[in-house]
Amino acid sequence: MPLRSARRAALASTISGVMLGFSAVLAAAQAPASPAAPPAPAPPQAPQPVASTLDEALMKSAVPRDGAVYMLPATMETTQWGWYNNAQPPVLHIKSGDSVAMETMMHSHNQVVPGVSIEKIKKLRTDFPGRGPHTITGPIYIEGAEPGDVLKIHINKIVPRSYATNFNVPGMFGEFPKDFPDGQVKYFYLDLDKKQLEFAPGIVVPIRPFPGTTAVARAEPGPYSTVPPGPFGGNLDINEMVEGTSLYVPVFVKGALLWSGDSHAGQGNGEINLTAIETAYKELNLTVTVLKNTTLAWPRVETPTHWITIGYDRDFNKAWDLLQAETIKYLVESRKLTPDEARQTMLNTWDCRISEVVDVLYGTYCMNPKSARAPKPMTLPKADDAKYLVTYAKGDDLQKTMDTASKAMIDKLAKDKSLSRLDAYALASMAMDCRLGKPSGSDKEVHCLVPKSLWVAQR
Repeated sequence: MPLRSARRAALASTISGVMLGFSAVLAAAQAPASPAAPPAPAPPQAPQPVASTLDEALMKSAVPRDGAVYMLPATMETTQWGWYNNAQPPVLHIKSGDSVAMETMMHSHNQVVPGVSIEKIKKLRTDFPGRGPHTITGPIYIEGAEPGDVLKIHINKIVPRSYATNFNVPGMFGEFPKDFPDGQVKYFYLDLDKKQLEFAPGIVVPIRPFPGTTAVARAEPGPYSTVPPGPFGGNLDINEMVEGTSLYVPVFVKGALLWSGDSHAGQGNGEINLTAIETAYKELNLTVTVLKNTTLAWPRVETPTHWITIGYDRDFNKAWDLLQAETIKYLVESRKLTPDEARQTMLNTWDCRISEVVDVLYGTYCMNPKSARAPKPMTLPKADDAKYLVTYAKGDDLQKTMDTASKAMIDKLAKDKSLSRLDAYALASMAMDCRLGKPSGSDKEVHCLVPKSLWVAQR
């Protein structure tokens, strides 16, 4: 089976069978796990959530004041493993303008923690088909949110746990499942003071926490896997969504129904072995606002200096086309430009990247500066320079081009830095920055960069 077909088959098997009957939907609304399979027991070494039961008085205060702050612990009653469902009863009701300090769990209801083997992690996927690995906290009902509105979700604060993991499920998932039939899991201590982790002696990776998944309910009924993202947000894996940024996402059901999980301490652009720097949050503090008379077809992200537009699709080339269309649309709307003027502005400020290539839909995004005086984006190198290890590819098919550039980086890390291929794959997934060259003709360009600053003098 060709590599691309094998990857698609593996991903398709992950989400097969997620549509369940009405009776199963009711059961799912009352159980922590998908009714397609009984919940797996947590291993003895799994850390316990801060709270063990849902405090109804805390979650549903009768008359919250404007701008109230709620606490939402991650318990078996306030989380789901691997699925969304717009029939799921809310675990918290808030008003527009309120804030929530929530906890999140590690994957598979806290079953992926230091000491758990890659064989166990694989079994957690193969034994529970039809749902994702992510544990998501929610849903949160936002009063006044209606279909057609937009939800603004501002990230005030992120406090990760002290550990994280990266793993390659053997022969399954990731960008190159056939090339990596062996599995590996690595656990890391997060030095939150220095904002870094030690990948291996002499290799230090900066951490930059962001939620990999923030979603509202889909319009369609029934349980859906958390793996693929979409217009509802979800598993976008955009590593710019750090403290101080806002996600804007269209609302599809009354109350919006908001979840977050798949918590990351950092991630490379591409997330090529399927996992980032996977962790859980002791606190994810969000302020949620309902925007009336505002419409969006796809989510956007606002940073202090940029607006981020996105393009996601099962076909990487269509994701590329959607990215350009969404960017031009944003520039026409925000700057009152003609489409031709907007396209030229997009090209003049082109700073566009690959978010992920492993979650059924391929993800791309563009950084659009708010200020006309913003510095010009960096000129993308095609070969190693003083700051970066670089691999480059060009072709008319973006999927093949990304495969070529990212695989070349794995080979470079293994050869030039004496890493095992599995370690090279993991490090690239955690720290590689794959960027899109400026559109020109039918060819697409991918530049993959790894900072040389990761390599430090050993103590």
